[in-house]
Amino acid sequence: MAQGATCQLKSSKQRREQWCFLLRKVVTYFPTAVISGRSRDKVKGFVQLSNIYYAGSHGMDIMVPKSSELDESDMLFQPAKIFLPAIQEMRIVLEEIVRQIEGARVEDNRFCISVHYRNIAREEDYVILEEKVKSVIEHFPEFHLTRGKKVLEIRPSIEWNKGHALEYLLDTLGFSDSGDDVFPLYIGDDRTDEDAFKVIETRGQGFPIIVSSTPKDTKATYSLHDPSEVLTFLLRLARWRKASS
Repeated sequence: MAQGATCQLKSSKQRREQWCFLLRKVVTYFPTAVISGRSRDKVKGFVQLSNIYYAGSHGMDIMVPKSSELDESDMLFQPAKIFLPAIQEMRIVLEEIVRQIEGARVEDNRFCISVHYRNIAREEDYVILEEKVKSVIEHFPEFHLTRGKKVLEIRPSIEWNKGHALEYLLDTLGFSDSGDDVFPLYIGDDRTDEDAFKVIETRGQGFPIIVSSTPKDTKATYSLHDPSEVLTFLLRLARWRKASS
Protein backbone atom coordinates (compact mmCIF):
# COMPACT_ATOMS: atom_id res chain seq x y z
CA MET A 1 0.00 0.00 0.00
CA ALA A 2 2.83 2.41 0.81
CA GLN A 3 4.51 1.57 -2.48
CA GLY A 4 1.33 2.33 -4.42
CA ALA A 5 0.97 5.70 -2.70
CA THR A 6 4.57 6.53 -3.55
CA CYS A 7 4.04 5.67 -7.20
CA GLN A 8 0.92 7.82 -7.30
CA LEU A 9 2.74 10.80 -5.82
CA LYS A 10 5.59 10.35 -8.24
CA SER A 11 3.18 10.26 -11.16
CA SER A 12 1.44 13.41 -9.92
CA LYS A 13 4.77 15.19 -9.52
CA GLN A 14 5.82 14.17 -13.02
CA ARG A 15 2.58 15.51 -14.50
CA ARG A 16 3.04 18.79 -12.66
CA GLU A 17 6.62 19.14 -13.91
CA GLN A 18 5.46 18.31 -17.44
CA TRP A 19 2.75 20.98 -17.35
CA CYS A 20 5.09 23.62 -15.94
CA PHE A 21 7.72 22.81 -18.56
CA LEU A 22 5.14 23.13 -21.31
CA LEU A 23 3.71 26.39 -19.96
CA ARG A 24 7.19 27.91 -19.94
CA LYS A 25 7.43 27.12 -23.64
CA VAL A 26 3.98 28.55 -24.41
CA VAL A 27 4.61 31.73 -22.41
CA THR A 28 7.77 32.31 -24.42
CA TYR A 29 5.73 32.79 -27.58
CA PHE A 30 2.23 33.84 -26.45
CA PRO A 31 0.73 36.03 -23.71
CA THR A 32 -0.74 33.42 -21.40
CA ALA A 33 -3.30 33.44 -18.60
CA VAL A 34 -4.66 30.79 -16.24
CA ILE A 35 -8.30 31.35 -15.26
CA SER A 36 -9.41 29.00 -12.51
CA GLY A 37 -12.12 28.46 -9.93
CA ARG A 38 -9.41 27.84 -7.34
CA SER A 39 -7.78 30.66 -5.44
CA ARG A 40 -5.15 32.67 -7.26
CA ASP A 41 -2.48 31.80 -4.69
CA LYS A 42 -3.07 28.06 -5.17
CA VAL A 43 -2.86 28.32 -8.93
CA LYS A 44 0.25 30.48 -8.81
CA GLY A 45 1.84 28.06 -6.37
CA PHE A 46 1.18 25.21 -8.76
CA VAL A 47 2.41 26.94 -11.95
CA GLN A 48 5.27 28.93 -10.36
CA LEU A 49 5.79 31.30 -13.28
CA SER A 50 6.10 35.07 -12.78
CA ASN A 51 5.42 36.16 -16.37
CA ILE A 52 1.89 34.79 -16.56
CA TYR A 53 -1.54 36.26 -15.84
CA TYR A 54 -3.42 34.56 -13.00
CA ALA A 55 -7.17 34.82 -12.46
CA GLY A 56 -8.44 32.86 -9.48
CA SER A 57 -11.90 32.49 -7.90
CA HIS A 58 -13.55 32.29 -11.34
CA GLY A 59 -11.87 35.51 -12.40
CA MET A 60 -12.68 37.57 -9.30
CA ASP A 61 -9.02 37.76 -8.27
CA ILE A 62 -6.79 38.77 -11.19
CA MET A 63 -3.06 39.40 -11.02
CA VAL A 64 -1.33 41.18 -13.88
CA PRO A 65 2.45 40.70 -13.69
CA LYS A 66 4.65 43.76 -13.48
CA SER A 67 5.68 44.91 -16.92
CA SER A 68 9.30 45.75 -16.04
CA GLU A 69 11.85 45.66 -13.24
CA LEU A 70 10.97 49.30 -12.51
CA ASP A 71 7.46 48.33 -11.39
CA GLU A 72 7.20 47.86 -7.65
CA SER A 73 4.68 45.02 -7.67
CA ASP A 74 2.14 43.06 -9.63
CA MET A 75 -1.24 44.70 -10.26
CA LEU A 76 -4.34 43.18 -8.65
CA PHE A 77 -7.93 43.49 -9.81
CA GLN A 78 -10.49 42.19 -7.29
CA PRO A 79 -14.09 43.21 -8.10
CA ALA A 80 -15.50 41.16 -5.18
CA LYS A 81 -13.17 42.39 -2.44
CA ILE A 82 -16.02 43.87 -0.40
CA PHE A 83 -17.47 40.36 0.11
CA LEU A 84 -14.41 38.87 1.86
CA PRO A 85 -15.68 39.21 5.47
CA ALA A 86 -18.99 37.49 4.62
CA ILE A 87 -17.15 34.74 2.72
CA GLN A 88 -15.01 33.92 5.73
CA GLU A 89 -18.05 33.93 8.01
CA MET A 90 -19.79 31.48 5.68
CA ARG A 91 -16.72 29.27 5.44
CA ILE A 92 -16.68 28.71 9.20
CA VAL A 93 -20.33 27.62 9.16
CA LEU A 94 -19.84 25.31 6.18
CA GLU A 95 -16.77 23.66 7.68
CA GLU A 96 -18.83 22.73 10.72
CA ILE A 97 -21.49 21.20 8.44
CA VAL A 98 -19.11 19.04 6.39
CA ARG A 99 -17.57 17.59 9.54
CA GLN A 100 -20.86 15.75 9.97
CA ILE A 101 -20.94 14.32 6.43
CA GLU A 102 -18.33 11.75 5.49
CA GLY A 103 -16.62 12.50 2.17
CA ALA A 104 -17.59 16.19 2.01
CA ARG A 105 -14.93 18.89 1.98
CA VAL A 106 -14.84 22.69 1.99
CA GLU A 107 -12.23 24.51 -0.08
CA ASP A 108 -11.58 28.18 0.57
CA ASN A 109 -10.91 29.80 -2.81
CA ARG A 110 -10.83 33.26 -1.27
CA PHE A 111 -13.56 34.97 -3.30
CA CYS A 112 -15.74 31.88 -3.52
CA ILE A 113 -16.25 28.74 -1.47
CA SER A 114 -16.25 25.25 -2.98
CA VAL A 115 -18.03 22.38 -1.24
CA HIS A 116 -16.76 19.15 -2.76
CA TYR A 117 -18.86 15.98 -2.71
CA ARG A 118 -16.93 13.68 -5.06
CA ASN A 119 -16.03 11.36 -2.17
CA ILE A 120 -19.52 11.12 -0.68
CA ALA A 121 -20.56 7.49 -0.98
CA ARG A 122 -24.25 7.67 -0.10
CA GLU A 123 -26.77 9.58 -2.22
CA GLU A 124 -28.77 10.54 0.87
CA ASP A 125 -25.68 12.24 2.33
CA TYR A 126 -25.37 14.38 -0.79
CA VAL A 127 -29.03 15.40 -0.51
CA ILE A 128 -28.47 16.40 3.12
CA LEU A 129 -25.34 18.35 2.19
CA GLU A 130 -27.07 20.26 -0.60
CA GLU A 131 -30.01 21.18 1.64
CA LYS A 132 -27.71 22.43 4.39
CA VAL A 133 -25.59 24.47 1.97
CA LYS A 134 -28.74 26.09 0.59
CA SER A 135 -29.93 26.88 4.11
CA VAL A 136 -26.65 28.69 4.80
CA ILE A 137 -26.94 30.80 1.65
CA GLU A 138 -30.44 31.89 2.69
CA HIS A 139 -28.79 33.95 5.43
CA PHE A 140 -26.44 35.59 2.89
CA PRO A 141 -28.71 37.03 0.15
CA GLU A 142 -25.77 38.70 -1.59
CA PHE A 143 -24.46 35.25 -2.60
CA HIS A 144 -25.70 32.52 -4.93
CA LEU A 145 -25.06 28.83 -5.55
CA THR A 146 -23.57 27.37 -8.73
CA ARG A 147 -22.50 23.84 -9.64
CA GLY A 148 -19.34 22.45 -11.16
CA LYS A 149 -17.85 18.96 -11.48
CA LYS A 150 -18.90 17.23 -8.24
CA VAL A 151 -18.80 20.55 -6.41
CA LEU A 152 -21.21 23.16 -5.06
CA GLU A 153 -19.80 26.66 -5.36
CA ILE A 154 -20.90 29.75 -3.47
CA ARG A 155 -20.11 33.05 -5.12
CA PRO A 156 -20.92 36.74 -4.63
CA SER A 157 -23.91 37.82 -6.71
CA ILE A 158 -22.02 40.21 -8.94
CA GLU A 159 -21.99 40.18 -12.71
CA TRP A 160 -18.57 38.63 -13.04
CA ASN A 161 -17.41 35.23 -14.31
CA LYS A 162 -14.64 33.63 -16.37
CA GLY A 163 -15.97 35.37 -19.46
CA HIS A 164 -15.64 38.80 -17.85
CA ALA A 165 -12.15 37.84 -16.70
CA LEU A 166 -11.21 36.93 -20.27
CA GLU A 167 -12.53 40.27 -21.53
CA TYR A 168 -10.60 42.12 -18.81
CA LEU A 169 -7.36 40.31 -19.69
CA LEU A 170 -7.77 40.94 -23.42
CA ASP A 171 -8.34 44.63 -22.69
CA THR A 172 -5.34 44.78 -20.31
CA LEU A 173 -3.16 43.19 -22.97
CA GLY A 174 -4.41 45.68 -25.56
CA PHE A 175 -6.17 43.04 -27.63
CA SER A 176 -9.79 44.21 -27.33
CA ASP A 177 -9.82 46.13 -30.60
CA SER A 178 -7.05 44.36 -32.44
CA GLY A 179 -9.14 43.26 -35.42
CA ASP A 180 -8.09 40.12 -37.23
CA ASP A 181 -4.56 40.14 -35.83
CA VAL A 182 -5.40 38.40 -32.54
CA PHE A 183 -7.07 35.02 -32.06
CA PRO A 184 -7.68 34.24 -28.38
CA LEU A 185 -7.46 30.56 -27.52
CA TYR A 186 -9.35 29.31 -24.45
CA ILE A 187 -9.21 25.73 -23.20
CA GLY A 188 -11.56 24.51 -20.46
CA ASP A 189 -13.33 21.41 -19.18
CA ASP A 190 -15.94 22.78 -16.77
CA ARG A 191 -19.40 24.25 -17.23
CA THR A 192 -18.06 27.52 -15.75
CA ASP A 193 -15.80 27.81 -18.81
CA GLU A 194 -18.86 28.24 -21.02
CA ASP A 195 -18.94 31.95 -20.13
CA ALA A 196 -15.48 32.35 -21.68
CA PHE A 197 -16.50 30.30 -24.72
CA LYS A 198 -19.43 32.71 -25.21
CA VAL A 199 -17.07 35.69 -25.19
CA ILE A 200 -15.00 34.21 -28.00
CA GLU A 201 -18.16 33.29 -29.90
CA THR A 202 -19.39 36.89 -29.62
CA ARG A 203 -16.05 38.21 -30.85
CA GLY A 204 -16.44 36.08 -33.96
CA GLN A 205 -12.80 35.04 -33.90
CA GLY A 206 -10.72 32.80 -31.72
CA PHE A 207 -10.64 29.19 -30.64
CA PRO A 208 -12.91 28.05 -27.80
CA ILE A 209 -11.81 24.48 -26.97
CA ILE A 210 -13.60 22.14 -24.58
CA VAL A 211 -11.79 19.19 -23.00
CA SER A 212 -14.17 16.24 -22.80
CA SER A 213 -14.21 12.55 -23.66
CA THR A 214 -17.98 12.63 -24.24
CA PRO A 215 -20.23 14.88 -26.39
CA LYS A 216 -21.57 17.93 -24.52
CA ASP A 217 -23.87 20.84 -25.15
CA THR A 218 -21.30 23.61 -25.38
CA LYS A 219 -20.45 26.96 -26.92
CA ALA A 220 -16.98 25.63 -27.75
CA THR A 221 -16.21 25.12 -31.42
CA TYR A 222 -13.36 22.65 -30.98
CA SER A 223 -12.60 19.83 -28.57
CA LEU A 224 -9.74 17.83 -27.11
CA HIS A 225 -10.31 14.41 -25.61
CA ASP A 226 -8.33 14.65 -22.36
CA PRO A 227 -5.43 16.49 -20.63
CA SER A 228 -2.84 14.45 -22.53
CA GLU A 229 -4.25 15.79 -25.81
CA VAL A 230 -4.10 19.30 -24.37
CA LEU A 231 -0.39 18.78 -23.66
CA THR A 232 0.23 17.54 -27.19
CA PHE A 233 -1.74 20.39 -28.72
CA LEU A 234 0.06 23.13 -26.77
CA LEU A 235 3.45 21.58 -27.46
CA ARG A 236 2.74 21.57 -31.19
CA LEU A 237 1.48 25.16 -30.96
CA ALA A 238 4.72 26.28 -29.29
CA ARG A 239 6.82 24.41 -31.85
CA TRP A 240 4.85 25.95 -34.71
CA ARG A 241 5.34 29.47 -33.30
CA LYS A 242 9.05 28.87 -32.80
CA ALA A 243 9.46 27.64 -36.36
CA SER A 244 7.45 30.49 -37.88
CA SER A 245 9.49 33.13 -36.04
